[in-house]
Amino acid sequence: MAHLRVRGATGDEFALHARPIARRRVYEEIVERIEAMLLAGNLKPGDQLPAERELMRIFEVGRTSVREALFALQRKGVVAVQAGERATVTTPSAEGVVADLSGAVRFYMATEQGEHDFQAARALLEPALARHAARIATDAEVAALEAALSANERALADEERFVDTDVAFHYAIVRILKSPIIDALHRALVAWLREQRTASIAPHGSAQAAARAHRRVFEAIAARDPDAAEVAMQDHLAEVERFYWEARRKRGPRGARQPASPVLSREA
Repeated sequence: MAHLRVRGATGDEFALHARPIARRRVYEEIVERIEAMLLAGNLKPGDQLPAERELMRIFEVGRTSVREALFALQRKGVVAVQAGERATVTTPSAEGVVADLSGAVRFYMATEQGEHDFQAARALLEPALARHAARIATDAEVAALEAALSANERALADEERFVDTDVAFHYAIVRILKSPIIDALHRALVAWLREQRTASIAPHGSAQAAARAHRRVFEAIAARDPDAAEVAMQDHLAEVERFYWEARRKRGPRGARQPASPVLSREA
């Protein structure tokens, strides 16, 4: 790194730490040019890109750079690549974009700070979803939410089924919004927080508390009461978070071996 002395407009001198400008890799330039064609509408979903050899000729690059570019575009969800065939332009989906983040998120969620941050994200997202659902839910959607609630209440004696039906209840609220982006984000968030959902029903009586909270959320949405729905979901998530950290304290640090214990209380 070069250290330069620079005199500013006021006459004061200060140090400028100059880092060399990183050179772009060849495949990144190819990606940028193809993306520019997509954004300009010169390439549309269903169109095929030229064959690898033709792309090599057009961009005057080697096969490796072309393949790296196609792989990068595939990861972004803008082309589909199959062995022996030309790459085809596709339409990116919200679910695909979110899924591409999942690997990094799992590593982040392995830290306590990551867990806190994602709980905070959920606490912001889901009360807003419940509030909006109370505004727009149709009678059919309320009936579907009630069915999800009933399935959750019937599963109290079965840990795995309770977690599954818990996820289904929250997802039934998301479906009311009919937003592909919110749908994908919520499902991804649920997958990342599944361990926390399982752990949060470990303390005695916590599953019953969750089921009661679900009913309060449902009743507020069914009554078309946005304020009550938002508050009910906020209270529910705060309680879930409290149960989770209670279970974590008893279990000890991540990876610590703990004696087996019953997960769900069967008491009403």
